[in-house]
Amino acid sequence: MSVTPAIYRKIALSALVALAIIIVTGALVRLTGSGLGCPDWPACSRSEFVDVSSGHRAIEQLNRVFTGLVAVAVIVAVLGSLVRVPRRKDLVLLSLGLVVGVIAQIVLGGITVLTDLNPIAVQGHFALSIAILTDALVLHRRASEDGAPYRPAVPPHLRRWVLTAWALIGGAVLTGTVVTGTGPHGGDEHAHRFDFAISSVARVHSIVVLVATATLLLLAWRLRRGGGAWEVLGEPLTALIVALVFQGAIGYTQYFNGVPVGLVAVHVVGAVVVWCLAAKLAFATRRSAAPGVLVADGTANRERDGAPAAQSHSAGSGAVW
Repeated sequence: MSVTPAIYRKIALSALVALAIIIVTGALVRLTGSGLGCPDWPACSRSEFVDVSSGHRAIEQLNRVFTGLVAVAVIVAVLGSLVRVPRRKDLVLLSLGLVVGVIAQIVLGGITVLTDLNPIAVQGHFALSIAILTDALVLHRRASEDGAPYRPAVPPHLRRWVLTAWALIGGAVLTGTVVTGTGPHGGDEHAHRFDFAISSVARVHSIVVLVATATLLLLAWRLRRGGGAWEVLGEPLTALIVALVFQGAIGYTQYFNGVPVGLVAVHVVGAVVVWCLAAKLAFATRRSAAPGVLVADGTANRERDGAPAAQSHSAGSGAVW
């Protein structure tokens, strides 16, 4: 049995979509107050492995079932990387990274339940989800390419600018988890919360978001002044700025309206979208060497969907993103 590069791209995309969805469904468990719907782990309770006797238990149980589906998608990604023709070391390692991440997530999910939704555990749960999502984004990106080493698509100082903005968005995600751990939606009415003033942590979070947005706007202004980099970065940069502005508007609206569940859910979806767009912008700063073009090590890239690449490329030479 073998898998073509085109089919493996679809497998990688399926894993990516599943990992993005589980972030949102996990947030819905918390927002509906169902975080302790199943008070035990891995069984729902000490007496029943599966229990849907109440709404909260059914919601938590469904999320656990979907976690199983995510695990299946990740396992398929690993198996697909092993039988892909040609096999590439970078895709195997990235897919194995998903497995490690999902296993860690399952363990951390158990710790979160057994510690009665300690906000530090909940915060780590979300941060780990973003890390796994990043791995999946890189996997899909690499699966869409031929495995050749990367070459710059923009000058180095512009790539550093983009990576700085991505880091700032990462800071916004982390400060957002602090706001979550301080706010009213803890997953259960008796869940412990951070002992911070919600206005203070929300202010810090919004400042980080504003700095990230300003950094991207300044980059857009710089690119529009001239040079060919706008042709490379303009589309993903514009999409990211629009998403950040929309996300900021949702954030302020939910804050000044008592953080209603519906808006918070939209905000979580927005966070996932913003992170994916930030990754896309970062990826755009480098491109895989074109077929037949000599790269830094003097080799040529010749892989096609149905043809083996040179051994150095099948090993996945170069950085993964």
